[in-house]
Amino acid sequence: MKIKEHLPGWFKVRIHSGEKYGQVKGLLSGHGLHTVCQGARCPNIWECWNAGTATFMILGERCTRNCTFCGVPGTLTPTPPDPEEPGRIADSVSRLGLSWAVLTSVTRDDLPDYGAGHFAACVRAIHERSPLCGVELLIPDFKGDKEALDTVARSGAAVLAHNVETVLRLYPLVRPEADYAVSLSVLRYLAGKAKGRYTVKSSLIVGLGESLEELEKVLKNLAGAGCVAVTLGQYLPPSLEHYPVQRYYSPEEFEKLAELARGCGIARVASGPRVRSSYLAHELAGRDLHEGKPAH
Repeated sequence: MKIKEHLPGWFKVRIHSGEKYGQVKGLLSGHGLHTVCQGARCPNIWECWNAGTATFMILGERCTRNCTFCGVPGTLTPTPPDPEEPGRIADSVSRLGLSWAVLTSVTRDDLPDYGAGHFAACVRAIHERSPLCGVELLIPDFKGDKEALDTVARSGAAVLAHNVETVLRLYPLVRPEADYAVSLSVLRYLAGKAKGRYTVKSSLIVGLGESLEELEKVLKNLAGAGCVAVTLGQYLPPSLEHYPVQRYYSPEEFEKLAELARGCGIARVASGPRVRSSYLAHELAGRDLHEGKPAH
């Protein structure tokens, strides 16, 4: 299959730094914080930062795994977790006046609890400073460790997300150090512990060479694992050295994928070329960004 050399027209975004963008960038830089918006080179950074929202990336800037689709660099010797990071994040959330915060991380297979305790500490710190702020956690697989999963399940987060990213057949090429079955087991375990306290969510990127039949199977697997929310977005290689995009889906195709996901039993779906796991996350969770409470 011939890979297109240029992005389709629907990816064109008006870049406007704006006052709010500068405020968010300055605050994050001043607090020594990292965002997945920067680390993963998200195409929505201008829109989200100008809206005063950002997805914080905790536990460092380097990952202990090397997925071929991801722009976050890998390392065998990551730095120890920063005990001051939860407080700095909570301060930034408060200063930005956020009513919804998303926290994700690099994978930390080197830590005894895989970073679960640090996630929980960040949630507690945010709620101490901003009690009405909803928090979404986008976690690694923690290698399926139930104790680590229990830690984040009890953290008070409103959404617990873990991304399967792609179809089973492509895992050896795209996520060679991950396991599709483990990811499903993580979602299933979290869903079983939810009891209405939080929403379970996952995400897929398309354009890696998957078939429609394979996507349908993944969506059915996610629904069966207890996912009630899913995002679907276009894969964009972070560089020429990363896994090459195989094709671009049109906006109309993304609409059909959304219908497919709902038909598989997933109630809340965000699907589009520029959609990412944390894009407009508060809306997918049914939250009003300005009111800090469930939307009606």
